Amino acid sequence: MRESGLLLPVFSLPGPYGIGTLGRGAFDFVDFLVKAGQRYWQVLPMTPTGYGDSPYQSCSAFAGNPYFIDLDLLAEQGLLQPGDYQSVDFGQGNPDCVDYEKLYAERLKVLRVAYERGKAQLVEELAAFEVAQRFWLADYALFMAVKTHFGMVALQQWPDRAILRSQPDARASYGALLADEVGFQVFMQYCFFTQWAALKAYANSRGVLLIGDMPIYVSADSAEVWAKPELFMLDAHRRPTWVAGVPPDLFSATGQLWGNPLYRWKHMEHDGYSWWIERVRHEAARFDVVRIDHFRGFESYWAVPAAAETAMEGKWRKGPAMKWFEAVRRALPDARIVAEDLGILTPAVFAFLENTGLPGLRLLVYGFDAGGDSIYLPHNIIDNCVAYTSNHDSPTFLEWLTVEATPEQAAFATDYLRLNDAEGLSWGAVKSVWGSCAHLAIAAFQDVLGLGGDARINTPSTLGNNWRWRVRAEAMNGGLCDRLRHITAVYRRNGLR
Repeated sequence: MRESGLLLPVFSLPGPYGIGTLGRGAFDFVDFLVKAGQRYWQVLPMTPTGYGDSPYQSCSAFAGNPYFIDLDLLAEQGLLQPGDYQSVDFGQGNPDCVDYEKLYAERLKVLRVAYERGKAQLVEELAAFEVAQRFWLADYALFMAVKTHFGMVALQQWPDRAILRSQPDARASYGALLADEVGFQVFMQYCFFTQWAALKAYANSRGVLLIGDMPIYVSADSAEVWAKPELFMLDAHRRPTWVAGVPPDLFSATGQLWGNPLYRWKHMEHDGYSWWIERVRHEAARFDVVRIDHFRGFESYWAVPAAAETAMEGKWRKGPAMKWFEAVRRALPDARIVAEDLGILTPAVFAFLENTGLPGLRLLVYGFDAGGDSIYLPHNIIDNCVAYTSNHDSPTFLEWLTVEATPEQAAFATDYLRLNDAEGLSWGAVKSVWGSCAHLAIAAFQDVLGLGGDARINTPSTLGNNWRWRVRAEAMNGGLCDRLRHITAVYRRNGLR
């Protein structure tokens, strides 16, 4: 079946309190998708953001981002009063951009007010939630409580070595000392998951399926590194000995040094990859489809010594490949997975992906080598893949065409896609992806809107201006709905629903 959808991060949704949330803006976007004839909504990782405000550097592989908790929904529950939050400066003075500094300074204060009102009346609900999420929640809540206690410094800088090493006596002692803070962390996760479940149920009831994004790695400053050090390449002080990255590529002449601790794959193999199975199970319950980031890293991964200054000092190491995949598939045969297979691709990576049978990705903005024939061009796109106009790490199509492309590439793309100003330069990109053979076509919402570099989500290997772009509510108008609905019918992607 030929289907289509849009890529829009939750933080990019419109709303009155500084960042997109799981409230009215999210429900309105579901309604927009239905009116526009779209079947899928793809988001970015929903975990708490970390270094550089990146959702790919999270303190947890399982937790939800507290910033996404909708305050108006908490008020409807009686957990907040309008005066608690409606006049607070969350950065809403600029509706086009998330201000993480203001969110960091103010958001948790408001959520603590809700916790003080709710902790007595939600005793049974919170207890049931803790049981349902026991695989990860107790570790995460205590980790965040201790981290807060120590002024939010990174795990490796905690002054008490006993709790840094997660020793049982220290865990018991800090758990008692910080019991209320632990309760607050559990409360925020309860609010997030309750609101997310309601949003997912609404989307599914309207025929919209949700695609999640699961980063392959976690942060060195994470609950998993603290509580499950045996899974990672670490020294006795929880410091990574080898870290993740990629060799020199299109984004950086020295490669990308991500800094995430690498996995001890042999150890994971010995217990049947149980942590990974629980992680995929968790994501498959949250989403209808799970996109696994940097999927090629399961076949082989770039390992960089932790002391290295650039990723150029790394080397390739073999990953678990089919052993990992077969263990996950046996445990979770019905999980729908998409493999993000962008980057440096080798015959072994292609063979691995083919053996899994999973759909990979094709990104239009990477296709226009004026002198060659790319697998990302629509005429080469296969059916078992997800075709995109652009994604969160790439320029928007318009930015690529007008800023990053060489004159030869721009001329080739203009001819190939039959671009014209009257239609809108990005619209030719959307139509070409919709017209490809891919079972699923996804357009970044910025490309549907015809936006340039100001709407880019992330520029790899840079800090300070990423993960911030937001869309205004008026952009989701009837004219755009009609246009999307029309091409979805023309290219037989769900037809007119």
